[in-house]
Amino acid sequence: MKMRYRKKKHLKKYLFVLIIVLLASLGGYLTKNWQTYFPKNTIDVSTNVPSEDINQLANMEYTGTQVVSVNNQIPTFTKEDLSLDRNSWQTFSDLDSLNRVGEANAMLHESMMPTEEREPLYVNPSGWKNKKTDNGWLYNRAHLIGFQLTGENNNPKNLMTATRSLNTPCMLEYENRVASYLHETNNHVRYRVTPVFKDNELVARGVEMQAQSVEDNELQFHVYIFNVEEGMVINYQDGTSTVEGSKEK
Repeated sequence: MKMRYRKKKHLKKYLFVLIIVLLASLGGYLTKNWQTYFPKNTIDVSTNVPSEDINQLANMEYTGTQVVSVNNQIPTFTKEDLSLDRNSWQTFSDLDSLNRVGEANAMLHESMMPTEEREPLYVNPSGWKNKKTDNGWLYNRAHLIGFQLTGENNNPKNLMTATRSLNTPCMLEYENRVASYLHETNNHVRYRVTPVFKDNELVARGVEMQAQSVEDNELQFHVYIFNVEEGMVINYQDGTSTVEGSKEK
């Protein structure tokens, strides 16, 4: 009896250890893959801005998380916004008196996606005072509606001064989601990207991105991304910048 009891006890202990090891492995896998799609310090959907009020977004303080949820990730498109009466299209706002870009809208479809390589960018958006840092160039010319989605390239109405981290990985992460969905379906995606400026500053404080698949609810997001770069202090008024903690002028 004692021998059987000991065997059962050892078996239970072995199974318990095996389960712990499997759970630890699974947890590591999930953590690794989660961070692949949502890099550390770039995604925080637990922080939520209740509305898409531009002034509220412009006045938000960056606290170390570059992407935050807006309206619980729910886009604010109306029924008319989601209509397919016009099929596929894209529109851009005229530059304002300070030469700044505005809201860009589109009804995306795979048929709009480019088949040729992108040409080098040469348009300088408002606040374009780029500089080389220890980690590379500070700014990118960021497309409001990504080139991979419609092929729109050197259009002054579609390019803004954005930090490298805003452009990639942050905006690119969401653009890739849209592109993957379009490739995998024959559906449409309603898309809106809004640069968020504060007062008369030439560099946007961030960018608001919304997307909604029209024929189903498989794709949906609504986020705000801060236009910041780790280790750099940006003067949003004119685009100049300094290294954080330095005395350079």
